[in-house]
Amino acid sequence: MDRKAYFNQAAETWDQKYCTTDLEAFLEEIVPMFGLKTGQIVLDLGTGTGVMIHFLVRAVGPSGSITAIDYAEKMIQKCKAKYSHIPNVAIELQDVEELDLPSDFFDVVTCFGLFPHLENKEKALRHMNRVLKHGGRLIIAHALSSSEIKSQHRDASLAVNRDVLPEEEEMRPMLKRADFIEIYIRDEPGCYLCSSTKP
Repeated sequence: MDRKAYFNQAAETWDQKYCTTDLEAFLEEIVPMFGLKTGQIVLDLGTGTGVMIHFLVRAVGPSGSITAIDYAEKMIQKCKAKYSHIPNVAIELQDVEELDLPSDFFDVVTCFGLFPHLENKEKALRHMNRVLKHGGRLIIAHALSSSEIKSQHRDASLAVNRDVLPEEEEMRPMLKRADFIEIYIRDEPGCYLCSSTKP
């Protein structure tokens, strides 16, 4: 089973397993750290069933907009069932590594819980950079540290058991090669937060 099949299969029970009160509390705390502003245009990568959408919409308000993408068809179906009624939310089936969205368009790109699962992280980062406006920000976040993710995935399905979140000594130069600056990384138990800027 490949990653896409794994996430399609997992979509049916994803919310019951992972959308817990603990995760809600974590997102309540971490999303304000993203520094989102009213009226911003945000791209949510690997949106899954849309766990971030409520928080992003609240942050940017009705004058902002959210484009949420995922490459797993069944995740997108679940996400649309929950959020397609919100007028400033667009939900699309797309692969981050083959991103078909306009260049220099988004104020912020968010990537929550996705980055370990990207096959070609550098290619994905170049796409993220391309779609950001100059001065736009990329936010990569996770509810676990890089070492916790490595440990958790080791015992997971073969589809994801080698998926890791790079530690700072690898992530920082990777972001620089993709033309990001102002790199900040917080990697501690129960929280990973990385922000960077397109010059």
